[in-house]
Amino acid sequence: LRFIKKTLKEHADEVVTVHKGSTMTLKAVFQSMNLSTYDLTVDMLDVHADRNTFHRFDKFNAKYNPIGESRLREVFLKTDNYMNGKYFARIIKEVASDLEESKYQNAELRLSIYGKSVGEWAKLAKWAIQYDVHSNNVRWLIQIPRLYDIFKSNKIMNNFQEFLNNIFQPLFEVTNDPNSNIELHKFLTHVIGFDSVDDESKPENPTLESQVRPPALWDDVENPPYAYYLYYMYANITVLNHFRKEQGLNTFVLRP
Repeated sequence: LRFIKKTLKEHADEVVTVHKGSTMTLKAVFQSMNLSTYDLTVDMLDVHADRNTFHRFDKFNAKYNPIGESRLREVFLKTDNYMNGKYFARIIKEVASDLEESKYQNAELRLSIYGKSVGEWAKLAKWAIQYDVHSNNVRWLIQIPRLYDIFKSNKIMNNFQEFLNNIFQPLFEVTNDPNSNIELHKFLTHVIGFDSVDDESKPENPTLESQVRPPALWDDVENPPYAYYLYYMYANITVLNHFRKEQGLNTFVLRP
């Protein structure tokens, strides 16, 4: 709330997003929602986490939209937006400096990699290094939402193997040759592991037959079961960790 109010005062005329083909300033975004800095309160932001949010990922996710507006989420809480995540980086740096000042508080923050394209890692690393979001009081976990079914139904990919390639191929390449992407190499030294996230209240068919298809042949529109996701994440991370250890690099945990 403090950050949004301050930014609205000092950077009202900064162009922050594109809506229906035309650019919008921060002031225009708030005007389009009939809001001014005086209207904003913590209750209105509605981003409190209560115990319901930890059982239901959809409710947890909804809390990421300040005032229930996905546009504000995009402007303030995304690394990959019109401003290349400038505001999000500033918020993180403010939180980190508070933690550093208090000395004995640490945070474990999560950033998302969606597995939508092979270039996501490079973008995320570029953002992290460009804005220098590093802090000794913060460590990073990468959360991977289980969205294969959505990518498949939108014809972004043909099978589950492509999803896995988008997530792990850049990591193997940069482990093999850190100079191929020095920003990603640096960023990964601050990442401690991976998380797997989705709405866990959704029912699924958990039975995996012995004839279950490998990822390259999994071309259903349906999502693979949770166990299938975790097995292939675990298998890839294990091989990646052996490789990184041989190269004298840090390794990763799987903490879904």
